[in-house]
Amino acid sequence: MRPTIGILMLDSRFPRIYGDVGNPATWGFDVAIEVVPKATPQAVVCRGEDLLNQFIIAGQRLVAQGVSGITTTCGFLSIYQDKLSKALGVPVLTSSLMQVASVNATLPEGKRAAIITISASALTAYYLRAATVPLDTPIGTTEGGLEFSRCILNDESVLDVDMARKDNVNAALALVKSDPSIGALVLECTNMVPYAANIASATGMPVYSMYNLISWFEISLQPPQFWSLTKAQ
Repeated sequence: MRPTIGILMLDSRFPRIYGDVGNPATWGFDVAIEVVPKATPQAVVCRGEDLLNQFIIAGQRLVAQGVSGITTTCGFLSIYQDKLSKALGVPVLTSSLMQVASVNATLPEGKRAAIITISASALTAYYLRAATVPLDTPIGTTEGGLEFSRCILNDESVLDVDMARKDNVNAALALVKSDPSIGALVLECTNMVPYAANIASATGMPVYSMYNLISWFEISLQPPQFWSLTKAQ
């Protein structure tokens, strides 16, 4: 059976630990992965280089493999959402940020979703607007921490997972403490997925990541068969 989901992955060497969107073992279904040449973390997040054509070409390779939908490994790719979906001819899900509006709709009155990002200095209104995120959304970051942002953005080959976990939890706690209106957290960075449970435990809040968004995406493109139950009725 051919994979339902194709993943456009950054051109990187940092460890993609279990839970990372770019690690095939993370998923309970088969995925097809295409690395996008020159799309390094520095190029995409820090310098904001125009790499649309490279993403389109890599996406076309995934479509040729027969995938039903395409996603990515970086929340900053929200800016390519419209152009990729038009160019590739299959459903495209570029960024975890795209779920902020729907998370807001689930929360009690007076509460809203907040974002934790790998780089608050780079996450400008340009990326938020592309994902229809309210511009007054609270934003926290692992930037300035001891391990996570530095390792991922500098594309280092070794990651101290315990230190990276602490960076993520500390960023979440600082963000929640800063704004009592926060009722849920959305993780912008796909490399934050392995720490989602730790963040939820520390803050007592629901945590949304690219993992749950892609899981929803996949099950929508390939719904489970309940024919036996229907037949029995």
